[in-house]
Amino acid sequence: MISPPKNNPFASVRIVEFRNLLMGRFIFIMGLRMMATLVGWWIYILTNDPFAIGLIGLSEVVPAVSLALYAGHVIDQSEKKWLLLRGVLLYIVAAGLLAFISGHYVAAHFSHHWIAIFIYSVIFGTGIIRAFTGPVFGSMIAYIVPRSHLQNATTWNQGTWLSASVTGHALGGFAIAGFGITGTLVTVCVLITTSFFFMVRIEKKPPGTIKGAVRTWESVKEGLRFVYHTKELLSAISLDLFAVLFGGAVALIPIYARDILKVGPEGFGFLNGASDLGSIFMVIALTFFPLRKHQGKTLLIAVAGFGACIIVFGISKLFALSFLALMISGMLDAISVVVRGTISQLKTPDHMRGRVMSVTSMFVNSSNELGQFESGMMAKLMGTITSVVFGGSMTLMVVFYTWIKSPALRKMEY
Repeated sequence: MISPPKNNPFASVRIVEFRNLLMGRFIFIMGLRMMATLVGWWIYILTNDPFAIGLIGLSEVVPAVSLALYAGHVIDQSEKKWLLLRGVLLYIVAAGLLAFISGHYVAAHFSHHWIAIFIYSVIFGTGIIRAFTGPVFGSMIAYIVPRSHLQNATTWNQGTWLSASVTGHALGGFAIAGFGITGTLVTVCVLITTSFFFMVRIEKKPPGTIKGAVRTWESVKEGLRFVYHTKELLSAISLDLFAVLFGGAVALIPIYARDILKVGPEGFGFLNGASDLGSIFMVIALTFFPLRKHQGKTLLIAVAGFGACIIVFGISKLFALSFLALMISGMLDAISVVVRGTISQLKTPDHMRGRVMSVTSMFVNSSNELGQFESGMMAKLMGTITSVVFGGSMTLMVVFYTWIKSPALRKMEY
């Protein structure tokens, strides 16, 4: 009997080009997470309105989702390195605009209402940028890493994203307390600029086989058809969409930090990074001990546990318990993300990666940002605590429905 090949947890990161992609993405995401943390806190300080926090997500998700399908077509027919670099440069411009808005000139000449509108306008612009930039990262992995290392590369890629996210969230809270809003945004500009120089080292990635604008709509439909007919992938991303849509309690952390737990911007930074910290622990574990079987069933159980953790966070009045609930929710969410990402990488042909990643991003982006909007709206209608408990309960119902209605996902293994 032939023994299975020994798992090498460092197989993909031995590739120099992949390391440059990971380092660039780590610094880039850390800067973006600092900016997201700051904007949530900034808007709440300006408005004192939970619904205003929800509008941040809506401002970004509308352009991101609206352009996602077209962006996938553009990615597949474009040289991917230059497309990625242009997106990074535009993010630097967006952070610079926010830094200007936070300055004394704008504060002296405009009301809080108008400053909030300016912020939403910039975030709308970042949604346009993200429609193109986000899927490029995912589509480039398979061009750099051999197929035999794709599961390992997906785990490392997700671990990098999560590590950057938790670092950015935590540093964002401390930076707000130490440097103020403008100083934090200047730091964000420096970080994104640094990431640009790592990404410059990546080799050019050729366009796919799509040629000419006349086939744009047919190209888009081809990507949609592929996702629709790949039932495991469709079920996994649909589960993510509705679970995070209802369980997006992270959007309300500014309210919990200031008004319920009363821990200030430092505690806000810790709470904001708690779920990502848990995700990092889980991704490290999955790197050394990858899931070998029953991945679909494990995914469903993990999302159910995520919903339960959101309920605990919603009713908790203790900082330690709230932090622990968010951290465990992050651990469970990491399982979901790694399984979904691995399905996508293994089942997608190279010439369709941009379109499939864009379709996936429609689900992922809309779940996060629409979840933020839903959380803000429900908090305004039902109260903060009730809305979070309601969201966690709805996540459990979504898992139950998916378990019954999607046997392909429940039985899926890779």
